[in-house]
Amino acid sequence: MVLCVPYANHDAIVADIKPVMAGKILVDAVVPLVPPKVSVVQLPAAGSPALVAQRTLGAEVRVAAAFHNVGAKKLHGGEKADCDVLVFSDDPAVRAQVIALADAVATRGVDGGVLANSVAAEALTSVLIAINRRYKIPGAGIRITGLPAADAR
Repeated sequence: MVLCVPYANHDAIVADIKPVMAGKILVDAVVPLVPPKVSVVQLPAAGSPALVAQRTLGAEVRVAAAFHNVGAKKLHGGEKADCDVLVFSDDPAVRAQVIALADAVATRGVDGGVLANSVAAEALTSVLIAINRRYKIPGAGIRITGLPAADAR
């Protein structure tokens, strides 16, 4: 399941889905944006939404964090999104599965390491929103340079 909801609704929705998530993978794409200042990084005291989801859902659910820096418009239209997708999880097998999903819809998935690292991608979203506004572009993305295609995993 991919969770992409407004940050204000994240914790309640995670609690609501808990009874049906045992044994499944949750890909948390939620970014802690706090309107109206969405172009300013505002990290929550509780930490990364993905870490909150993992704590709430427990060990029986494998949580990954990904797609934070891919605008919704880039995922529509039938073409791959022209950007890399950072993927985080404490479970390397889950990271590999979500990287394969990212490979299918974007330039490539890139292993960003453990779930705690997801806070960096979440924070980067506000920076990308600021770039979009400053340069009047529809969707800045990220590209990790220096990685040969086969080593992105």
